[in-house]
Amino acid sequence: MENNLNMRVIELETKIAFQEKTIEELNEMIIHQQFMLDKMYLQLRYLADKFKGMQNANIATLAEETLPPHY
Repeated sequence: MENNLNMRVIELETKIAFQEKTIEELNEMIIHQQFMLDKMYLQLRYLADKFKGMQNANIATLAEETLPPHY
C-alpha cells in the first residue's frame, strides 16, 4: 500500500514538473509575441504617420485637371 502511494506521489511530482516547464515555455512565447506585436505597432504607426505626411503632389485636383482635347 505504501509503495503504491509513493509511486502515485512520484507520478504527480513528475506531472507537475512537466506542467511547470510547459508553463514557462508558454510564458516565454507570450513575451516574444508581445515584443513582436509592439514592434509591428510602432512600424505601423510610423508608416501611417509617413502616409499622412505625404503631399498629394502626384495627384491633381479636379480644378487642376485639363480636359482632353475632344471636350
